[in-house]
Amino acid sequence: MIRVFRISTSTTLVVLTALLFQASLTISTAQTQKARAASGDDAPLFHEYRSVQIGMTAEEVRKKLNNASDKSDEQDFFIFSDNESAQVFYDKSKKVFAISVNFLNGARDLPTAKVIFGSDIPPKPDGSIYKMVRYPKAGCWVSFSRTAGDSPLTTVTVQKIE
Repeated sequence: MIRVFRISTSTTLVVLTALLFQASLTISTAQTQKARAASGDDAPLFHEYRSVQIGMTAEEVRKKLNNASDKSDEQDFFIFSDNESAQVFYDKSKKVFAISVNFLNGARDLPTAKVIFGSDIPPKPDGSIYKMVRYPKAGCWVSFSRTAGDSPLTTVTVQKIE
């Protein structure tokens, strides 16, 4: 048995208009995201760590992060907990040119790729994740790496483009 439903012309127009609007919105959003990702020109979401940014002096960093467990003119190493540490690298003028943060599983503020880049990263077959994005206008690149396994190490790095 075949049934035929009659839908009014106005209902059909409303449904078609809604579908077309949704489709155009989805396409527009996808194109914008692809363009941003491809150009790498947007400012990175991750551009500072605990208020430390590229270009700060070693003195400013040490004031913000307190006692470094190891410090030199080239880099400082900070341990915040058993699950979180950071290295801050300095150029010849003693200004920050890179920040690399390590998080072990169970860290309080363990970041995700979505937090760092605004979207998830599909894992490799072994379960690890890696992505690096250059931001030429901001003058830096950001990378996210998570090892595979039950106790993964997550490393987030931001570095000045020379």
